[in-house]
Amino acid sequence: MTATTPSPLRRAGGYGLVGLLAMVVGAAGAKVVRQEQAQTPTTHGEWVKIKKGNETIRAYVAYPERKNKAPGVIVIHEIYGLTEWEPTVADRLAQAGYVAVLPDLLSSKHGKTPANPDSARQLISELKPDRVTADLDATYGYLNQLPAVQKGVVGTIGFCWGGGESFRYASNNPNLRAAVVCYGPAPDTAAINRIKAPVLGIYGEDDARINQALPEVTAAMQSSGKTFTQEVFPNTGHGFLKPGRQGYDTPQRERAWKRILEFYRARLGK
Repeated sequence: MTATTPSPLRRAGGYGLVGLLAMVVGAAGAKVVRQEQAQTPTTHGEWVKIKKGNETIRAYVAYPERKNKAPGVIVIHEIYGLTEWEPTVADRLAQAGYVAVLPDLLSSKHGKTPANPDSARQLISELKPDRVTADLDATYGYLNQLPAVQKGVVGTIGFCWGGGESFRYASNNPNLRAAVVCYGPAPDTAAINRIKAPVLGIYGEDDARINQALPEVTAAMQSSGKTFTQEVFPNTGHGFLKPGRQGYDTPQRERAWKRILEFYRARLGK
C-alpha cells in the first residue's frame, strides 16, 4: 500500500528555478514511478511512526512475502527528502526478500518532507549530523526489533545526500552488516577508521563532482583495512537509479540493482 502524493505538476506554482527544474524532471518520471510501483508489489507496505524520545519519525515499511525472518535494510532518501519514488525502492527490496524501512529524516523536526523541493533541500542542508544519526539509530532500533526481522542482520542503502549518510552512518553504527552508497560522498578519514561494515559504492560515469574523490576514498578504505568495492556505470550520471536522470532508461540501472542485491545476499543473506 504505497501512499501517493499530488502530481508534481499540480505543486509547481511558486517554486524557484531549482524547484521548477526538479518538477520538470519529476513530471517526466512520474509515470515511470507509477510503473515501478505496479511492478514491485509487496505483501504489505505501511506508514508507521517511530518514537525517538519526545519526537516522532514518519517512516514507510515494506515487508517481503516469506515464511521465515528476513534481513533488514534502512533506505535513506536524497537531498529532496522523502518523495514518491523512495517507497518504490523499499518495495523493490521487499520483493527481493528484505524488510525495508524508509525514514523521513525531516519528519522528527518538521513533521514531514514539504512538497516544495526547494524547501526540502534547504531543510535537509540545515540538519545537524548528530540529529540525522539519532534518527537513523532510532530507525535501526525499530527495524531490529520487528518480529519479522533477523535480529542484528541490518544494512543500509542511500542515494545522493542519502548515499553520503549511508557511508557516514556506517562509521557510527558498528553493528551494521552492510552499507550501500549510491553516488554519495565519503566521510572524513577519522570516520572511515570507525567503519566495521563492508561498503559497496555505486557511481555514475558522468558525475565528476563525486567521482573525483573515488581514488582517495578507495585508498583510505584500503589503508584502514576496510572492505570497499565500487563500480562506475558507463553512460550514466548522478542519480541514475531514479526516473528522469541520465542513464535511468539504459541497461545500466538494472546492472546496478543486480550488483546491489548480490552484495546484500553475500553480506546479509537472503
